[in-house]
Amino acid sequence: MRQSLRCGAKTRKGTPCLAPAVSGKKRCRMHGGAPGSGAPQGNQNALKHGLYTQEALALRKHVRDLLRHGKDLIEKM
Repeated sequence: MRQSLRCGAKTRKGTPCLAPAVSGKKRCRMHGGAPGSGAPQGNQNALKHGLYTQEALALRKHVRDLLRHGKDLIEKM
């Protein structure tokens, strides 16, 4: 038990977790090594607002380019 791999996840205190890792995994049962831990496959919870979709990013880039181009035109006058 003393020679088994340690979890190493960062605790709230900032120190590494020293609990033994689950066999075959790098983390202990409390930090994601337990069976069934983590998000389910096909989880859609990260897609709530669409702020980082390709379309939203492209639109914001286009607006930045238009503003930059407008500022350049004003400076040239």
